[in-house]
Amino acid sequence: MQIDTRELACGGLFVAFAAAFAYGTVDLPLGSALRMGPGYFPLMLAIILGVLGLVIIFKGLGRAPSPIGGVPWRGLLFILAGPIVFGLTVRGLGLAAAIALVAAIATLASARAGIRLMLLLTLSLTVFCVIVFSYGLGLPYALVGPWLAPFLPGR
Repeated sequence: MQIDTRELACGGLFVAFAAAFAYGTVDLPLGSALRMGPGYFPLMLAIILGVLGLVIIFKGLGRAPSPIGGVPWRGLLFILAGPIVFGLTVRGLGLAAAIALVAAIATLASARAGIRLMLLLTLSLTVFCVIVFSYGLGLPYALVGPWLAPFLPGR
């Protein structure tokens, strides 16, 4: 039987991450679907990730092996930098500017993305996230932080 090693490795990583996250919910109360505890949603996400990993593994069984390519360092660097930059700047820049900065950084992960795509993604993701997180969910983040306040008119 042939096995696609790429599919097997990807599915195995998903299952391993799912197991780690499921183990992290052991001490949290689960509750029920109607009255969710703090461990319910992370456990459900871990189960979904694990099932997805198993589907990917089974999909790779009986397929011709495909070589595992090199590590996409550019994408890895910029995608991992996004949440770190967001965490470091959201209080100082404010929600809108931090999201815009992270969207621009994440767009740099693709070598094919040009300036127009970067601007379009940055603008659309910023508007979407501000509407959802600030107005929809009412998260207590200022849209404009203290680092940008001196540059606003009327201040």
